[in-house]
Amino acid sequence: MDHQLANIPLFAGLEAHELSVIHQGAKVKRFPRNTIVIHEGDDSDSLFLILSGRVKVFLTSEKGREVILNTQSTGEYFGELALLDDLPRSASVMTVESSQFCVISKSAFQEVLAHHPAIALKVIENLTQRIRALTDNVKNLALLDVYGRVARTLLSIAVECEEEEGKMVVKPKPTHQDLGKMVGASREMVTRIMKDLVVGGYVYVENDRIVIQQKLPRSW
Repeated sequence: MDHQLANIPLFAGLEAHELSVIHQGAKVKRFPRNTIVIHEGDDSDSLFLILSGRVKVFLTSEKGREVILNTQSTGEYFGELALLDDLPRSASVMTVESSQFCVISKSAFQEVLAHHPAIALKVIENLTQRIRALTDNVKNLALLDVYGRVARTLLSIAVECEEEEGKMVVKPKPTHQDLGKMVGASREMVTRIMKDLVVGGYVYVENDRIVIQQKLPRSW
């Protein structure tokens, strides 16, 4: 478990003995696919580290419209704000595949921070980076057109293709509906943009992945 904690960005750079202290207050929980892990508005006080699996972080409007803020997988974490304040959950999280989590309660984490100032400083630094990323997402929604948001989202979740140098891969392939929720657009609009990108030779879709084979245009 200590080795897995070392791969979590929130705990990057911590010494082995510091990771062991955090591990002592943690519990492991498993959830099947399509299970709500936390509800927006809930009063809960735990940080979840994803040991395996994948989740989506989303908001739901009063009319039932869902907006996906982010998708996360092994090595990432969510629920960190609950360790620092007493406010309700700001978003909901659902598993999109069977997942396993390392769960750290607020009381256990605060005890660690109180006795290990170096850990506290590193947590503050990592949380600042998370806030900057969220600020960029809000800025993109406000300033970019739909195509720009789709292109930026594809590039942000893509990784280098191991089989073909110079290409990027999005895997697993998000549905057009999920992409629409990520960028604040309709599924139909995303479908139209993806079709144009395929016809233009910028991307191709196969099985469970999207391959970006050349630089996406700045505008459409």
